[in-house]
Amino acid sequence: MDNQQEIFPIVDKEGTVLGSATRGECHSGSLLLHPVVHLHVFNSHGDIYLQRRPSWKDIQPGKWDTAVGGHIDYGETPCEALHRETREELGITNFAAELIDKYVFESRRERELVYVNKTVYDGAIMPSTDELDGGRFWTMQEVRDAMGKGVLTPNLESELERCFARELYQNDTK
Repeated sequence: MDNQQEIFPIVDKEGTVLGSATRGECHSGSLLLHPVVHLHVFNSHGDIYLQRRPSWKDIQPGKWDTAVGGHIDYGETPCEALHRETREELGITNFAAELIDKYVFESRRERELVYVNKTVYDGAIMPSTDELDGGRFWTMQEVRDAMGKGVLTPNLESELERCFARELYQNDTK
């Protein structure tokens, strides 16, 4: 179970910290804007690594999601959070991340300032058995085939369309 008392920074749309709130408060429908980091991991063949969210997660359990996704802790920078989350979730410590975008994602339950990053990585990936329900590389065709079918998180689908449309549709013959 996620720690509902974990403290998150509350930020404005630029990422300036305005205060703090608990995970429970942020995920209760309050729409308090809190920052998260995402890392999209591609291999040199253009496939994308996705993690499967465990059934105990309070948001989108059991669905496939961004390779790395996590909240920025209070007092932590986006870069520090990205490296911490990548180490914790995938066991990757040596990678070069490129910031792709920063945007606000809103659902009925929460509102996040998302820092979207990508990396190309061909090394070993060791998904955390505590935080994830596994993961694997997907071809872009597999991702396209899964979209809109409740297999992927809505956030992942919209983020791929927003930030990686070229990669997603580069081999599309439509």
